[in-house]
Amino acid sequence: MSLPVLVAVPGDAEAALVAGWESCRREVTVVRRCADVADLLATATAGLARAAVVGTDLAGFDAEALAHLRACGVAVVALLAVDDEATDKRWRQLGVQHVLPTSTSAAEVAATVSEAVGEGAGGSRAATRSRSRVADADRARPSPAGRRVDVTPGTGRVLVLWGPHGSTGRTTLAVHLAAELAAAGDEVLLVDADTYGASTGQVLGMLDEAPSLLAAARAATDGRLDVATLRHAAAEVFPGLRVLTGAAAPSRWHELRPSALERILDIARQAVHWVVVDVAACAEQEEESTFDLPALRRNGATLAALAAADLVLVVGAADPVGLQRMVRAWQALPDLAPTGRPLAVANRVRPAAVGRTPERRITEALERFAGVEDPVLLPDDPTACDAVLLQGRTLSEAAPRAHLRRALALLADRVRFEAAPTAP
Repeated sequence: MSLPVLVAVPGDAEAALVAGWESCRREVTVVRRCADVADLLATATAGLARAAVVGTDLAGFDAEALAHLRACGVAVVALLAVDDEATDKRWRQLGVQHVLPTSTSAAEVAATVSEAVGEGAGGSRAATRSRSRVADADRARPSPAGRRVDVTPGTGRVLVLWGPHGSTGRTTLAVHLAAELAAAGDEVLLVDADTYGASTGQVLGMLDEAPSLLAAARAATDGRLDVATLRHAAAEVFPGLRVLTGAAAPSRWHELRPSALERILDIARQAVHWVVVDVAACAEQEEESTFDLPALRRNGATLAALAAADLVLVVGAADPVGLQRMVRAWQALPDLAPTGRPLAVANRVRPAAVGRTPERRITEALERFAGVEDPVLLPDDPTACDAVLLQGRTLSEAAPRAHLRRALALLADRVRFEAAPTAP
């Protein structure tokens, strides 16, 4: 069966390609010659094609356009306008796997289109199934306290801290857990992807720091982001820990596109052992019915991070209201992070909020209403938290003997074990 293909190649190269495909009608059929990116995306949205051949000189084509095409089930093949190594690298950094030189014949382009469509139909789903099997196997394993399992550099794990609304302490845990992982000798990148109230920079005393995550997002959208660029954008807090700070002004949420964050996380996996991501509580997808453009989704960053996560820490407050919200968030997590291993974390555990023997009460409540068998319980330690926040330092630096710091060190050990790849 002939594959329906869109062609968006500026100049005479488009006419030459279409003419050359006259002898390949059994393999490919040109359903539309698109004048610009808007025409290309609109036709793809209509479901008229399975693939698109795009010229590298097509103005306005970026990572967001590529993500839109893939969401429509359209595979992309790029045709170099000029045989240039820098252009080839940029398009591959955008995420296009098939970039062909100008000398490629029409028949070879048709064969590459068929290959790209085949990979899109089988390869991505197979990868998703493989990650799901790894996650399922991880869920069945025990998690002995204090056992350390190394993560191989270049195959970093994405750890997302998410949870319900309310003052759960999610950002505080993200900062200090990242510091504990770095203190254990791992390379860690802390990413502040909260589009409602980014604050990791303030917690770490980086008050004059520009939102480096947005700079990395722009580079990812333009196809300029690689490991070196990412390391340059991320400020080093102390050896082993780098930070991509988010925008303190909530009005800049639209600058962090989901496709850009996905690309940042993919590249970060190659650069560090751990990518710790702090996201907003809101994970509703209703914005898609509000905006005409699918890119304009304020919760898109949270959804993209959860979808890419290897491990999700669901953080909730250890009080009656916080636990009820946490149960609901836990129940919604399988749809948001189908391949991420969940781990429940009840924060600020104290008798005053839930009564005597708070650990037993919280454990029993989470097991009864959410099926959580082994939650992490972190003690309430306001004195230590206030001290390190005032100093703009981490618990491991300023309060190494604090009760919360000891609990976070144990949580870091557990995280290392929970997110370790399954042995064959």
